[in-house]
Amino acid sequence: MCTRRAPWVLILALGASSCSDDGPEPQRPEFERIAERIFSSESDLLSRSVVSELRAELERADVGPARRLEVESALAERLLREGEVEESIEIYSRLIAAERTQSPRRLRLVRARAVAYLRDAEVKNCVGRHVAECCVFPLEGGGVHVVDDPARRALAGFLEYLADKPGHLPTRWLANVAAMALGEYPEALPEEQRIPSAAFESEHELARFPDVAPALGLDAFNRAGGVAVEDYDGDGFLDILTSTYDPLGPLVYYRNRGDGTFANDSDRSRASDQLGGLDLVTGDYDGDGDQDVLVLRGAWLTTDGEIRNSLLRNDGGVFIDVTRAAGLAEPARPTQSAAFGDFDGDGDLDLVVVNESLVAEDPRQDYPTQLFENQGDGTFRDVAHDAGVTNDLYAKGVTVGDYDNDGDLDFYVSNFGPNRLYENDGGLRFRDVAPELGVEEPAGRSFATWFFDYDNDGWLDLFVASYSGGTADLVGDLLQLKRERPRPRLYRNTGGKFEDVTVPAGLDRFFLPMGANFGDVDGDGWLDLYITTGDPSLESIMPNAMLRNDTGRRFQDVTTAGGFGHLQKGHGVAFADLDHDGDQDVYHQLGGFYAGDRFYNALFLNPGTGPHFLALELVGTKSERSGVGARVAVHVRTPAGPRVIHRALGSVSSFGGSPQRLEIGLGDARVIGRLEIAWPSGEQQVFDDVPLDAFLRVVEGTPRLERLVRPRLDFTR
Repeated sequence: MCTRRAPWVLILALGASSCSDDGPEPQRPEFERIAERIFSSESDLLSRSVVSELRAELERADVGPARRLEVESALAERLLREGEVEESIEIYSRLIAAERTQSPRRLRLVRARAVAYLRDAEVKNCVGRHVAECCVFPLEGGGVHVVDDPARRALAGFLEYLADKPGHLPTRWLANVAAMALGEYPEALPEEQRIPSAAFESEHELARFPDVAPALGLDAFNRAGGVAVEDYDGDGFLDILTSTYDPLGPLVYYRNRGDGTFANDSDRSRASDQLGGLDLVTGDYDGDGDQDVLVLRGAWLTTDGEIRNSLLRNDGGVFIDVTRAAGLAEPARPTQSAAFGDFDGDGDLDLVVVNESLVAEDPRQDYPTQLFENQGDGTFRDVAHDAGVTNDLYAKGVTVGDYDNDGDLDFYVSNFGPNRLYENDGGLRFRDVAPELGVEEPAGRSFATWFFDYDNDGWLDLFVASYSGGTADLVGDLLQLKRERPRPRLYRNTGGKFEDVTVPAGLDRFFLPMGANFGDVDGDGWLDLYITTGDPSLESIMPNAMLRNDTGRRFQDVTTAGGFGHLQKGHGVAFADLDHDGDQDVYHQLGGFYAGDRFYNALFLNPGTGPHFLALELVGTKSERSGVGARVAVHVRTPAGPRVIHRALGSVSSFGGSPQRLEIGLGDARVIGRLEIAWPSGEQQVFDDVPLDAFLRVVEGTPRLERLVRPRLDFTR
């Protein structure tokens, strides 16, 4: 029989699927139909019909020589995307052999084949013989290719191209990567084409974070996707949920067993019923004390991206699709970013979903932002139009935070176009203050964004990534060439106003981030950045970047020291203390957009540098249940004197998935002098007797701290 539930919970269950002794009916058939529609569409990213169409054209007798060459070149490129690497190389080789002179066309084909050889090298080594050091830049040790013939052929092709075009920076970069893969860097390269190793050196010492995902079975092999780390089953241990852009790829759920191992519970949890999804966000929308999940779909696909998202109600580690009953299924719009927040201050989580509107270019693609007001009965109502937040731009990121410290939540939207900062005026009314506060940039293509207090002054600062440029900009930075390059923005909050501190903060450089997040890798109480890089092109091979916060003054590159420079495409990132040793590990969802560009996820285990810490789980009573929007100040005494560390709960990256609990590094603190919590309801709590190195639960309005037992786990056995 069906378990008896509160009336609105039962309505949701029935709205999602029929109730039976075996549980809800699976959602897979619906998503399989969606996948079939996408695969047969004209989508450049996901269509499976292009290869067959190109082959069919080559069979026609009336195709002239020039058109045949064009079609065969397109077929070779498309096959490479689809993972048919050897056939792609075969076609390129045949086309090259047919060229009788050293023509520009032949040279382009030689380079294209070299890119295919480099992907062949990745498949036969980093994928087929995967070890933890694979594709971690600079390539050395286990990252050097055992099957070396493909990389050798790739290097030969790149050098042939450079002999004719010595100033081509993207090819120069790929030649250096190929030489590293062979273990022959820099001697295999002409001196004038070498990128000096000094360009890769870290700016600060940091212990190396080994990738333990292969050993723990956490290395899901997928395309681009999101990650969300939370304690989904309520046992006190953090679990991992990850998605993939593949329309037929299921969500993967790794349950933390609490003994140093994980179980793949994707089927038991019904996570595998959900197919596709470029990003994941979490929030306790029904206030029952566990984190629910929103799966976001359709990004980059315009009209083909009219795919519903999924709101998954978490029932103790089992995910029930309640999207339709909650009123979130229609209209379906292409998106990759959303955020939960209690915008009206009524004690439950509302939801903002930013969509990829192209109304300026095509009125048929009008996908305005949606602001869903939580009705308190398990349903949502879109109030975006009345609230003044429809945006009507191609949105790629959204972050929530109280930037002006007035007690209510504002939100920022990054767009392909001017960005928006929607200031909350109360009563679910907002106004865009980005122009007057000077936070509309980066111009053109903004991407991942977040509020965070990087300088620990109690005011939320703002980071906005730029998604423009290419490998030439990366090499230009490494060689310190003077180039006009796309750059992110770091806006420092000066008390409700902002100043652009990108240059003095050391962020005036090229990244091309697809995913990004922030956390504290060295536990010193200053928030660091992890920028995960690339674009769909198979030749966009560039290291992800870890940037250490140097006491709120500037960010130092510690990528190579920490072992974070993965060359595979980076997307979802979670900073989380998965092993309960007091420092944050980094789980990273890796893989590209194309079927032939899949890769294994990584878990970079923090080796621990001995800093003190404090972990807080907040429980709202008058405020929203999980405390989203709460502000925390930890006053500590250190050998250098007193300092204050500030955190905001719920302020997260628009392409990351860190847990809601606060994991606060305290550095060399000797004593916690005071803990202050400002709740969204206006409640203020102060605690004086706060232990170091503790996991604590704080209930709004309760005068005592609850110490939690969180045993340390060994992930290295």
